[in-house]
Amino acid sequence: MRALVQRVTRASVTVDGEVVGEIGPGLCVLVGVTHTDDEPTARKMAERIYNLRVLADDDGVMNRSVADKGQEVLVVSQFTLYGDTSKGRRPSWLAAAQPDAAEPLVTAVVEALRELGARVATGRFRTEMAVELVNDGPVTVMLELDPR
Repeated sequence: MRALVQRVTRASVTVDGEVVGEIGPGLCVLVGVTHTDDEPTARKMAERIYNLRVLADDDGVMNRSVADKGQEVLVVSQFTLYGDTSKGRRPSWLAAAQPDAAEPLVTAVVEALRELGARVATGRFRTEMAVELVNDGPVTVMLELDPR
């Protein structure tokens, strides 16, 4: 499982002209699922996101997490995080899990974040989404977990 985490001052997801998810300061997280991922991996990813120390402390140092500061998280499914560009000019999506397998695992990340105490907004699975954000810093970190 991969998660591209961006510290934001605000972020939103729009589907068909309707804002379906929106946050203020916090983290915008794009989540990609591969074939070997499972529910324990999703829970571990949620814990990593929740405790990732990329938020500023009182001295402006990246030393705080969503767990520490109570900021929000916007989670958006993103199969393209598993795009393979090693050959040719068109990415291969073979490493990305199919929607029927990926959707419950992205949902498991969201549910685990909520169980940990995070306020979570989401995109809408299997739709064309417009994600708008203001990257704060900019701070962008890739998390990757292997279920093995």
